[in-house]
Amino acid sequence: MITTDFVPGSPCWLDLGAPDVPAAAAFYGAVLGWDYESMGEGEGGEGGEGGMFRKDGKIVAGLGKLTEEGARPAWMIYYSVPDAEATTRAVQGAGGTVRVEPRKLDEWGTMAQYSDPLGGQFAVWQPGENKGVDLVDQPGSLSWTELYTSDATAAREFYGGVFGWQFGDMQMPGGEGTYTLITPAGQPEGRMQGGLMELTAEDLAVAGGRPYWHPVFHVTDCDAAVAEVTARGGSVQMGPADAEGVGRLAVCLDPSNADFVVLTPSPSQD
Repeated sequence: MITTDFVPGSPCWLDLGAPDVPAAAAFYGAVLGWDYESMGEGEGGEGGEGGMFRKDGKIVAGLGKLTEEGARPAWMIYYSVPDAEATTRAVQGAGGTVRVEPRKLDEWGTMAQYSDPLGGQFAVWQPGENKGVDLVDQPGSLSWTELYTSDATAAREFYGGVFGWQFGDMQMPGGEGTYTLITPAGQPEGRMQGGLMELTAEDLAVAGGRPYWHPVFHVTDCDAAVAEVTARGGSVQMGPADAEGVGRLAVCLDPSNADFVVLTPSPSQD
């Protein structure tokens, strides 16, 4: 499970790059019950540049204006590291690419963004006064992270080298392949935080055939969340469907085609 005890290599923050910030704020507010706190008006008014999502007053994610030319709207997941400069060297040494060099954000901490060798984008956060989000593994918050990749073996080698993650494989029901579970370095299985799965390039079409990370959000009623997704202009790639030992889930796209998953955990997982 993901916790707010952000050990090295664990997810600690996430934010969405969206072409229309007010529209994204309204969509996720309806789907996940989030409140939006603008950090400034921006050119478009109504908090056009970005801000924070809160659930029950606690910060659960960030939202910003997508400004990178050619970039697709997407969620970016940040992993906690003790030294962003050292992580940058590790990424480069393992064949990854630095998209944003380590950047200190006043007293809050230091961020950096990367691509893995196959193009999957991710980020890190070296905490200062800000350790990360306030709420995880509860309704309306991050409960899992997931990488879809065209080469699971290469992904394990790269991320294992960068973060020291521990991996364990499980066979998916119906012979649908292998799912690799991810646990932070030195942590017990109870701290499992995500997974990765090998897919064909055709199945990675949402990211132009490149690997991509996406967040899984805990919801109390998967079907109700999916109904809000479609009612608010989003779409559903898969589900809702029951996954044995996991819960009821659906893979969704918001109106700008940023991907995410909603999950109602089974009682034994909740």
